[in-house]
Amino acid sequence: MTEPAQLIEPRLPRGLEDRTPQDIAATEAMIARIKEVYRRYGFDPVETPLLEYTQTLGKFLPDTDRPNAGVFSLRDDDEQWMSLRYDLTAPLARFFAQNYDRLPKPYRSYRQGYVFRNEKPGPGRFRQFMQFDADTVGAAGPEADAEMCMMMADTMDALGLAGKYVVRVNNRKVLDGVLEAAGVVDAGQKLTVLRAIDKLDKFGVEGVRLLLGAGRKDESGDFTKGAGLDDRQALIVLAGIGQGGDSSAQSARLDEGRAELAAMQSLFDAAGYGPDRIKIDPSVVRGLEYYTGPVFEIELTFAVRNEKGEQVVFGSVGGGGRYDGLVSRFRADPVPATGFSIGVSRLAHALKLTGNLPAHEADGPVVVLVMDRDQVASYQAIVSELRRAGIRAEMYLGSSGMNAQMKYANRRNAPAVVIEGSNERAQGVLTIKDMIAGAEAARNFTDNATMRAARPAQVNIPRADLVKTVRDIIGAGAQG
Repeated sequence: MTEPAQLIEPRLPRGLEDRTPQDIAATEAMIARIKEVYRRYGFDPVETPLLEYTQTLGKFLPDTDRPNAGVFSLRDDDEQWMSLRYDLTAPLARFFAQNYDRLPKPYRSYRQGYVFRNEKPGPGRFRQFMQFDADTVGAAGPEADAEMCMMMADTMDALGLAGKYVVRVNNRKVLDGVLEAAGVVDAGQKLTVLRAIDKLDKFGVEGVRLLLGAGRKDESGDFTKGAGLDDRQALIVLAGIGQGGDSSAQSARLDEGRAELAAMQSLFDAAGYGPDRIKIDPSVVRGLEYYTGPVFEIELTFAVRNEKGEQVVFGSVGGGGRYDGLVSRFRADPVPATGFSIGVSRLAHALKLTGNLPAHEADGPVVVLVMDRDQVASYQAIVSELRRAGIRAEMYLGSSGMNAQMKYANRRNAPAVVIEGSNERAQGVLTIKDMIAGAEAARNFTDNATMRAARPAQVNIPRADLVKTVRDIIGAGAQG
């Protein structure tokens, strides 16, 4: 006797998720509004592949040279390492450098797509997720950075988030200048200081002061080692990010950063973007080390409850900045660039919370029921006529009876079903059931027998009126 084959357990890898038609429809509706804003600013779409040579990604994102640290990698047939893209910026840098001679300069583009992180997954932390980026490559002045911030603000307005966000702007030159004035020169210590500053919203001034010094113990007793600055150094850093003290620290780099921020502020003022939409905030720190100038992030300011049930600000849904060194990895001459990235899933979640991304039922097809198996050709003619008229339609391909077919149509979210039994065929008519109106009418009946006898939202029509009747039903459902 043959042993039965062992069944494979259907499992989704950790850190990944499946997307339903409803998820996809809701995301597509959001992305369409974002694209509309980007096009208005003169940006064009471009698409790069999921895989790049690992050296293209460089060390800007993964923290080590090992190909599978931070990225998912494989070797191709000539033994070269390739990796799934970690973000959308490094592939853009490669694309621009490879097509430098034929692209307009500055080059304005937007991209959307999945990125992949070979990291430990957790709540809200995925190994595959979608980003939506916009970048200007080849423009060195603060005008390009200011435009990015204004486009971020206009995007939030277009998504219905007016009054619920602020675009916060700083400059890495200011941060570097503050660290220089404080005498912080060690690269590791600089990174620890920047991470401490980034916790200002979470821990407040006193918490940051502790992290700049010896360290901070949280409520659970866990201790986070600090940057090891003395009191004088900590005061200089806090003053430099606008948190009291004497902010008179000076350095050439600090002055340059402040001048760029002042130029951006003048552009915001001239274009009518007040501090309720875009504001200079010296505490903004973007994590990636390749930023070389202005940095910015979109913060949603409404309150939500975290895993502990505490009310907290929703926080960042995207950000970016100037990265003048990234394209220069591929070309000897310097190539300035600036851009930002939106976390699509996180932004979609925010829109759901604010009621700006209602649940989207994916539009289902009209279902043509198969009442008589020997008349399949007739049903095929019906469904083909609907399709030629531009109406989404399908013929039922299963083997079940009418009740099961109606349940199938409900699960398919069908706006209507078409019924042709022997009686209809003899009379040259069709029965059309409006599934949306029928569901509404069914709420008024107390029992199924009465409802079936009344046949709500069901009409008999001449065969020639098929397309017009179905179009009317779909149009009425869309308006409702």
